Amino acid sequence: MTEDEAKAWLAEQFNVSRETWGRLDAFVTFLKAEASQQNLISASTLEYIWARHIVDSAQLLLSAPVRSGNWIDLGSGAGFPGIVIALLSDWQVTLVESRAKRIDYLDRAIRQVGIEGRASVAGMPVERVETVQYDVISARAFAPLPKLLSLAERFSTDKTMWLLPKGRNAVNELEEASKAWDLDFSVQPSVTDPDAGILVGSVRGTSAKTGLAKGRQKR
Repeated sequence: MTEDEAKAWLAEQFNVSRETWGRLDAFVTFLKAEASQQNLISASTLEYIWARHIVDSAQLLLSAPVRSGNWIDLGSGAGFPGIVIALLSDWQVTLVESRAKRIDYLDRAIRQVGIEGRASVAGMPVERVETVQYDVISARAFAPLPKLLSLAERFSTDKTMWLLPKGRNAVNELEEASKAWDLDFSVQPSVTDPDAGILVGSVRGTSAKTGLAKGRQKR
């Protein structure tokens, strides 16, 4: 996907307003400037931000269960997918990040693009984040799936949608995690890389196969 194709895809999928285009452009400009000061994204992707990062994040909205609600993004890093989700939707997004420089960057990025009302930063390790149930949990390059589930399961109910870009290792990670967890996940292809997979679905709890099965909180 070229940069022009990425922008055309966004326009087709989300009917992006002029104001939102301006905010997306401002975010990309801000990110490129900040990337010279800290390693936010791979240098090889700086010229392909719209395809490799913006669209790669935005596509998660197509699998979201509803149009709005509360969304937690774990290990937000450079703001993907969390900031993109907040820019393109009405979701209230909590971005979890533990690194001091990234926390400062995310706070400034949110102010720079004017989404203070839709995005906030939980600047701490995920283990210290308050236990609140979310409608959607996302994580991009945060942790292997078994560890991610152990860390984040307390934020979910059996109705929570997990949206987890897992690259080309999606199937293997799902198979490994399914040994210990009762998962209702499918692997969906990424629009930016046909060989990459996105895990989409819900977590019922710890698998009965482990002898640790448990009930889940209902909404």
